[in-house]
Order: sequence, then structure tokens, then C-alpha cells
Amino acid sequence: MKEINIKDNNNYFTNTFGKLFEVINKDKALLTAGTFDDFNTMTIGWLSAGVIWGKNTLTVYVRPSRYTYKFMENNDYFTVSFYDQKYFDKIMYLGRVSGRDEPKVAKIDFTPIEVDKSTTFKEAILTVVCKKIYCQDMDEKQLHTNGIEKYYPNDDFKPLEKYHRTYIGEIVKIFE
Repeated sequence: MKEINIKDNNNYFTNTFGKLFEVINKDKALLTAGTFDDFNTMTIGWLSAGVIWGKNTLTVYVRPSRYTYKFMENNDYFTVSFYDQKYFDKIMYLGRVSGRDEPKVAKIDFTPIEVDKSTTFKEAILTVVCKKIYCQDMDEKQLHTNGIEKYYPNDDFKPLEKYHRTYIGEIVKIFE
């Protein structure tokens, strides 16, 4: 058996996993939760794909301080959608501005569309619809990695309102 150097052979992984990692790493994604009439969206950079309990899944991570958190908590479905690079500035805006402070989607002229008990946007090149099957708060005592300070520079992993909640969603539909 020959070991494959992951860092030097990214093509192996992008070909093997249907370019999923390429899309996740290169293109910005939006996490959207809620109904068509009442939803919020946010930019995400943390996203995992896998199989658990025999189901194809996406795992997303949301801090309770984010406005989208309440929509994730109150709804069974969410979408993860990917966008062409031409929308980069708009996607970044959706990550910087809170939907509790202003109608941010309307300000960037994205077109919401209803998909299977959730919402995505007409401008997406790919939308994955997920049904929540598990969630759990991250626990600082379970971290087995160095460099976590990069993501929590003010030691803000510890206060109750700053951790991330992990949501595993079963992939129920994909739209191109």
C-alpha cells in the first residue's frame, strides 16, 4: 500500500470526492435556516461532509451569538449553498452584517427561493438541503488540537455565549 501525500496531491481528493473539497475550500458558502417567510442566512467557512448512521451528511457550526442560530434551533431543515466567485463581496457582506440589524438579503439583491421546507437563493450554483439529525455544543475540554487561539483570539471559547454548536444534517436533496 502506498501512502498518498495529502498536501502535495489535492487532485486525488478532489477527483475522489467529486470535487466537494474544492468547492468547500474555494467557493464561499451560505448557511440558511428558516421558512421562506422567516429565515436568516450567514456566510460559513466551517463545513464537513461525511456519512454517519448510513446517511450522507453535512455538518455545520454556528455560534449562539449569530442571528442564524435561533433559526437553526427552531427549524428542522437548513440549506448550504455555494456561489460563483463573482458574488464574493455579497457573500462576505452577508457574513459581516446581522439579519437582526437590517434586511441584509434585500440590500444585496439576492432572490430567495423556497426549497423543501427551507430557503436558498436563485444565484446559487449548488444548494444542498439538509434535515437536522443531531446537534451538540462544542466542549473546550474535548479539544485535542493546538492553534485553537486563531479562532478564539480573546479566549472566547469558554463563555457560554461564545462556543459553537455542531449541527449534523442529512442531505435530502441537492439542486444545481
